[in-house]
Amino acid sequence: MTKCKSLFELNQRVKGRKVTLDFAGGNISSDGGLLLVSELDRKINLTSEVSKSLLPFDKRQKSKVKHKVIEMIRQRVYGIISGNEDLNDHDHLKDDELFQSIACKDKALATSSTLSRFENSAVRQSCVVISKVIVESFIKTFSSAPKELILDFDATDDEVHGNQEGRFFHGYYDHYCFLPLYVFCGQKLLCSYLRPANIDGARHSWAILSLLVKRFRQEWPNVKIIFRGDSGFCRWKMLNWCEKNNVDYIVGVPSNKKLVKMTSRIAVKSRKKFKRLGKKSKLYTNIYYAAKTWNKRRKVIVKAEYTEMGSNLRYVVTSLKDKPKYLYEKIYCARGDMENRIKEQQLGLFADRTSCHGWWANQFRLLLASLAYILIEQLRNFVLKGTEFAKAQVETIRLKLIKIGGVIRRNSRKVYIGLSSSYPYRSIFCLAMKKLQLE
Repeated sequence: MTKCKSLFELNQRVKGRKVTLDFAGGNISSDGGLLLVSELDRKINLTSEVSKSLLPFDKRQKSKVKHKVIEMIRQRVYGIISGNEDLNDHDHLKDDELFQSIACKDKALATSSTLSRFENSAVRQSCVVISKVIVESFIKTFSSAPKELILDFDATDDEVHGNQEGRFFHGYYDHYCFLPLYVFCGQKLLCSYLRPANIDGARHSWAILSLLVKRFRQEWPNVKIIFRGDSGFCRWKMLNWCEKNNVDYIVGVPSNKKLVKMTSRIAVKSRKKFKRLGKKSKLYTNIYYAAKTWNKRRKVIVKAEYTEMGSNLRYVVTSLKDKPKYLYEKIYCARGDMENRIKEQQLGLFADRTSCHGWWANQFRLLLASLAYILIEQLRNFVLKGTEFAKAQVETIRLKLIKIGGVIRRNSRKVYIGLSSSYPYRSIFCLAMKKLQLE
């Protein structure tokens, strides 16, 4: 790339003064807010633990290694948080002295080709150990045993545009894609598991639920665990497993002719109420129902809604004992927030950049985006708690807290980073930094 050192005199004037520009301003970064992220990362030891877990899978000759695993993990995760989702971006970011500093290095970071080789060296077990670190980081967020954990399961499409391993055409989404499975507890990410699109949407969810329950019960023997999902996860063997292992559930049930017939009375009542009041009508009740494949009857919550568009019946099977309206509106419908978290993962943190050819390299990329999400989530819920950014989306945090201009000067004794004096959210940034250093 041609280096431009020319001095330009612009046509505009500021009260008669000339405006000039050149590229001799020194080492300046646009991502000064990453210092908050890196401080948080070191506090919770997230990338450090991930890197330690990956060391047994690093097959490089030690005498020839220029870039440590931890440096490349931090380079990729921090790059995702700052909005640099492509490996090509790192051909320029490698020379950014702020990125070098937060990766604990004082020379050029890895190039895109080195990072590509690193990602494509991923194997099944390396992805498994990262997933374990993610679960352990969730456990560490609790200072005392929680009384209740609601585990939200949901699948989504990850559209692909090449000939990647495991890609298939999905009729519902109408494109070639993967079908990753996500598990959240509130806003906290527990699992991001890449799957091919030619499978049942609930495939492997049973095994993942079992592993999570086993680990949580080891740590908190008396914790109440609730499995929550939409109708795509209504499998009687899974419900049966929950009952045998003291796990409650609240799961959507697909509509069918038998259910419609069983709930015809409440549907009629809802229609009459709508005609009487002239506005949307909603009624709730419980029934006991068993599909042909089920081993027994279970309690099903019925929501009979009637609007200008006609009847809208919804069914949810549950082991919980509260009133049907409360269970549906306050417990089941709350799972909708998980879709916002998945959007943050895929749109804000580029979890859908699964463009490697190899399967495990793409799973590895999905996990890198998950690590970025964990840092953002903990930044939001602990460091920024009580501020206007406590509930901000990833894009907002990136724009207003990460993208801060800063000058970097290094000598033999220290690294000086001077952020913009006119930064508008300076007080919040300082408050967050103090909080990280005090805790």
